[in-house]
Amino acid sequence: MSEAGHPGKPIDGAQSDRRHVLVIDDDKRICSLLQRYLLENGYMVSTANDAAEAGRLMASLTFDLLILDVMMPGEDGLSFAHRVRQNSDVPILLLTARGEPEDRIAGLEKGADDYLAKPFQTEELIARLRALIRRASGNASSELTA
Repeated sequence: MSEAGHPGKPIDGAQSDRRHVLVIDDDKRICSLLQRYLLENGYMVSTANDAAEAGRLMASLTFDLLILDVMMPGEDGLSFAHRVRQNSDVPILLLTARGEPEDRIAGLEKGADDYLAKPFQTEELIARLRALIRRASGNASSELTA
């Protein structure tokens, strides 16, 4: 849900050329903190507190990237990532307290593009978002020049 309380209506500080990120986490405090930080870094942000709400938002809006928690009530993040991946190439970053190697592997195998364990550095999160969006938008070149 957006900061103004309107599901599906992104909070944005300005232009429509900003990248739109969907933050999906059952912890409303984390959603709020991420929303504030992402807005400060030039992103439009929508939030959802569970997979069902995220699915509804994705049916009506286009997102450039998903930040997804793994441990949520109802459908968990791994299952949601797998379901999203069946129909979409939107980059997915799993942001979760589960940071063991087997958890990261499971997340990547279910369709996530990247995995960041909590607690995390906000600068690293932004760097990872930029890299994921750059690759997804085709701005990453495979050509090597000397």
